[in-house]
Amino acid sequence: QVQLVESGGGLVQAGDSLRLSCAASGRTFSASMGWFRQAPGKEREFVAGITYSGGSTRYADSVKGRFTISRDNAKNTVSLQMNSLKPEDTAVYYCVADGYYSDTGYSRWSYWGQGTQVTVSS
Repeated sequence: QVQLVESGGGLVQAGDSLRLSCAASGRTFSASMGWFRQAPGKEREFVAGITYSGGSTRYADSVKGRFTISRDNAKNTVSLQMNSLKPEDTAVYYCVADGYYSDTGYSRWSYWGQGTQVTVSS
């Protein structure tokens, strides 16, 4: 089993930056990781994904150019740097693992963290 624990969420103002981190523990694996988010009343949506090597990434159109995903395999962590935040970025953000890095379907990812709340005020 793999456990994923997110951190770094919080309340910020529009235009601010925030960095989310996810620590993976349990059995080691060479797998893609990523982030999804879910806003109140909306379906869970793909945000970003990254391969094990970090050589390939994919972003949702809504965050492209503002968010950057990265990982440190030595520390078993994946991060999401979020810049120029907008109120519509408000959501619970989930770290995911063991899927295909560009797969936007949430059912295709095997492991999920508990989520961290990001709130962006206008």
